[in-house]
Amino acid sequence: MKCLPFIIVMSLLFGVANSPLESAKKNEKVSKATNRALDWLARQQKHGYWEANGSQYRVAMTALSGMAMLSEGSTTTRGKYADNIERAVDYLIEMSQPNGLIGYSQDYHYTYGHGFSMLFLSQVYGEEEDIGRRKELRRVLTEAVKFAAGAQTSAGGWGYVSAKDGNDFDEGSTCITQVQGLRACRNAGIPVPKEIIERAKDYIEKCMTPDGGIQYSLKSGGGSRPPITAAALAAMNNAGEYESDMTKKMMKYCKDNVWPAAGHSLHGHWHYTHLYYSQVMYRQGEDDYKKYYADVSEDILRKQSADGSWKEGHVGPVYTTALNVTILLMDNGYLPIYQR
Repeated sequence: MKCLPFIIVMSLLFGVANSPLESAKKNEKVSKATNRALDWLARQQKHGYWEANGSQYRVAMTALSGMAMLSEGSTTTRGKYADNIERAVDYLIEMSQPNGLIGYSQDYHYTYGHGFSMLFLSQVYGEEEDIGRRKELRRVLTEAVKFAAGAQTSAGGWGYVSAKDGNDFDEGSTCITQVQGLRACRNAGIPVPKEIIERAKDYIEKCMTPDGGIQYSLKSGGGSRPPITAAALAAMNNAGEYESDMTKKMMKYCKDNVWPAAGHSLHGHWHYTHLYYSQVMYRQGEDDYKKYYADVSEDILRKQSADGSWKEGHVGPVYTTALNVTILLMDNGYLPIYQR
């Protein structure tokens, strides 16, 4: 599938501009901002990996940073960030454990890194030209799917760690990470048993509150959460659910609580929310997406630091910068999992 050149995509994206000159200025602003951000990310890479504040979450940060670079159009063999992506892939392959976990058991949130790694590596797998690395990626992803299946809770969700390690604890955001990672693997040709996804969809439905939001946990409740609802809606779209009663209720909840009404509240998870809600809006069609993107991109661009990063949030600038770049470049269409 051929992708439109960047300038054409961005021209379409800003078709609501008042004039061609204004549109060009906006295109240039986004291009400059994302180039500066990706250059900053490239400088932060350490022996293949990235990390959050306090040297935490190396696996998750590596996968998310790699996704941002793939969004620009680079691969392991082509583009400005080919070397960075290649080293990130090699690091995550190295982090693949004998039991299939991509990460390390000492990390008490390892399912995040595992899910994001399945997502990133599956996108690389589809474009990988090196036969040896492609074979290795297939092995790692096949084992990763098996680990995710074994980590699923009795209710059909996932927790911060596997069901066995976490006493069957479930939590909405980690469930979304696994669902999207598994769906991306399946789309790339990695075998994923259908029942794993179906059980996860049932779990999400059981977590729905009367207002259409998704609560923090089926076991412990926690009330409906805009960030988790936006993420769950994106995951349901990935799984082929667009017009069900459940997704319609979730969409109404998001329109009332995510954009434009919510501003920057969102329980302190604005960037996480819009990483997923941008996927939802992109699939809504050109007109809705233009309005959404114009608003959200303006908010993102005005908060960029002089060095190219974004420093909001407690996780750290690598996390925020990787997510913002992915949001801004969603419409490039380079990542199969995010395509319409």
